[in-house]
Amino acid sequence: MHLKPELENRLERVLASVEQLLPPAAAPVDWARVWAANWRRHSFAGYLEAVPQIEATSLDDLVGIERQRQVVETNTRQFLAGYPANNVLLWGSRGTGKSSLVRALLNTYADQGLRIVQVDKQDLPYLPDIFIRIIDQPYRFILLCDDLSFEPGDPGYKILKSVLDGSVYAAPENVLIYVTSNRRHLLPEYHSDNLGARMVDGEIHHGEAVEEKISLSDRFGLWVSFHVFKQDRYLEVVRRHIAHHCAERGLEPAWDDELAAEAIKWSHDKSKRCGRTALQFARHWVGRKLLDGER
Repeated sequence: MHLKPELENRLERVLASVEQLLPPAAAPVDWARVWAANWRRHSFAGYLEAVPQIEATSLDDLVGIERQRQVVETNTRQFLAGYPANNVLLWGSRGTGKSSLVRALLNTYADQGLRIVQVDKQDLPYLPDIFIRIIDQPYRFILLCDDLSFEPGDPGYKILKSVLDGSVYAAPENVLIYVTSNRRHLLPEYHSDNLGARMVDGEIHHGEAVEEKISLSDRFGLWVSFHVFKQDRYLEVVRRHIAHHCAERGLEPAWDDELAAEAIKWSHDKSKRCGRTALQFARHWVGRKLLDGER
């Protein structure tokens, strides 16, 4: 049976349109060989895309956030052991090591079955689809949403709230949710929010606006805060990073008042004293030393 040419052309156009709506053919993630994957959205569907290489960050590289590391690492070890553990909100100033800590945990515990699925904010409505793809895997997954913040009305807000609540969209037993954010409550806070607060029996009761903003962050079992360094702490972190890079490359570690002053100026130019700034200065200084040695 032969179709008329005009009908064949119409069917080809329909098929071409449908193909544009479907996600590209992707092989299932081989979790035995791959430690992490990103959720990729395509039109009305999505798929997990393997991340072939992870930045080689170790827990020992995380200088200056020892307290935060201990809290999050202990929670992750509980999770890997099959013991009760909490979803985690890592919040604080940018560049203070929140995302680096999660990557370092993966590099440390991947051989014990830890895996990561990273999800962007706009893809949070697809969390139930992601859960279906990993629920039967013999691994423990951290579902990471990095640098998350919401504006009022964002569709992902209610989905995440529902997942953390353990309702219909509850995460499976082998999944924890780790979120990093610059905002403690994941939503912008305004002075006017506090106008509805009132005192009842000597206790502060927040107004509806604040209660709504707290209601999401309050569903994370652990809040772990990250802050900028004081100058002495910043210089200590710089010195340790320089010593580490020098040791890796056979250089004699150096530290004196001139170098400290240079590190302080670098932090002023960056307008922040934090782990990222300290690491960037150490790389700059050691790299310059190595280059000068080649001349």
